[in-house]
Amino acid sequence: MTDQADAKSSDGLASDRLLPDDPAFRGTNQAGMRAQNERLVLTLLRQHMALAKSDIARMTGLSAQTVSVIVRALERDGLLARGAPQRGRIGQPSIPMSLSPDGAFFLGLKIGRRSADLTLVDFLGNVRATERKVYRYPTPTTVVDFVQSAQPKLLAHLPEAAAERIGGLGVAMPFQLWNWVTSIGAPQAEMDAWRHRDIQAELAALTGMPVFVQNDATAACGAELVFGTGERPKDFLYFYFGTFIGGGLVLNGQLFTGRTGNAGGVGPMPVPGPDGRTQRLIDVASLSILADAMDRAGESSDHLWAQHATWAVSQPLLDAWLDSAAQGLAHAILSAAALIELEAVLIDGWMPTAVRADITARTHKALHQLDLAGIDPPMIRQGTVGADARALGAAAIPLSHRYLIDQNAPGRET
Repeated sequence: MTDQADAKSSDGLASDRLLPDDPAFRGTNQAGMRAQNERLVLTLLRQHMALAKSDIARMTGLSAQTVSVIVRALERDGLLARGAPQRGRIGQPSIPMSLSPDGAFFLGLKIGRRSADLTLVDFLGNVRATERKVYRYPTPTTVVDFVQSAQPKLLAHLPEAAAERIGGLGVAMPFQLWNWVTSIGAPQAEMDAWRHRDIQAELAALTGMPVFVQNDATAACGAELVFGTGERPKDFLYFYFGTFIGGGLVLNGQLFTGRTGNAGGVGPMPVPGPDGRTQRLIDVASLSILADAMDRAGESSDHLWAQHATWAVSQPLLDAWLDSAAQGLAHAILSAAALIELEAVLIDGWMPTAVRADITARTHKALHQLDLAGIDPPMIRQGTVGADARALGAAAIPLSHRYLIDQNAPGRET
C-alpha cells in the first residue's frame, strides 16, 4: 500500500517528482506495484546519486514505512549501499543510500560499420572491460565470432559470484545494414546476410542471457539519458558522430523511439550543402565525409576507426569538415526546433574531446546566424558520455528494462 503526498512541495522538488500512482507506474497486481516502486526508488537514486530515506519518501509520495521496506530489500539484494551517517542539529542522523556499483552488471555490444565493441559495465555505468574488433565491413558471422571470443575475456574480470549478476546483453547497431553497401564499400551478397540472420536469437543462444536490440544512435542517446552527468534537460535532441551521423530524441525525460525504433534518426534531414544545393545531413556531417577527404588528399584515415583520442588530420581539411558539419547541424536544429520546443541539443561522437568542443561551438555560432524569428533556440551543449556512448547505451538497454521506471527503450527481448 502506498501513500500519495500533495503534488506541490515546499522544497521545490515538485517538477522532479515521480508519482507512483501515475498510470505509467501502476502494476497489474500487488507484486507488480512493489516492483514498480522498487524501480521508482532506483531511478531516483540514479538521478540524485545519494538520498536519505526521508528524501525518497518526500520526493515519491510513498510512506516512510514503504520506503524503508523497499530500501531494505534492495540493500539485501546488493543493489544499494549505505553512506556515512549525516548528523543534523536534532534527531537521529540520516543515512544516505546510493546505488552499489557491484549490484548488477551488463554487457553492451556496439556493431558499427567499421568496428565492434563488447563492453562490460557495472550498475553505475563504469566500464570494467572492453574488447574491440576492427573490420572493413560488418557481417553477422564476424560479429557472432567476435562475441564468442570476447565474452569469456570480459567475464574473467569478475569474480564468479559477480558473473551471476549480469543482467543481459544490449546490442546497438544500425538498422537495415544491407542498405549501406555503397557507402561502406561492402559486397552486397555478404551484407544481404543481415536480412536473413536473426542476430538477436543467435546472440541469446550463444551468451545464455536476454538480448535487446536498438538502433545505435538511439542507444547512444539512451546512454546520455541513463549515464550522463550534469544537468539533464527534459527535452533534447541528440547528435552522435559515427561513420554516419545519427541521433536520438528525448521528450519529457523519456527516450522517444517511435513506431519502428528510428525516431530521432537525423541523418536523412534535408540541409543546405556547401554548394547551396539541398543534401542530407548524413552527407555533410558524417565522419565518412572527413575520411573520404583525407584519403583523396593522401592522408590516411585508418586511424579514425581504430581509436578516437587523437586525430592526425591537416588543419585545412579539418576546418572545412567542421564548418560544413556545423552548418548542416545548425539547419537541422532549426528545423527540429520549429516543430518541437527543445530545451537543448547535445553533440557527441567518436572523436577527440577537443574536436567535440570545437564543433559544438561552431554549431552554436552557425545556428545564431540563421533567421530565428519565432524560434526559441535550444542550448547547444556537448554530450557527457563520450565516444563510447553507443556501447554504453547498449548496456543501458537491459539495465533500463530491468531496473528503471518507464525508460521506454528496452528494445526487443529474446
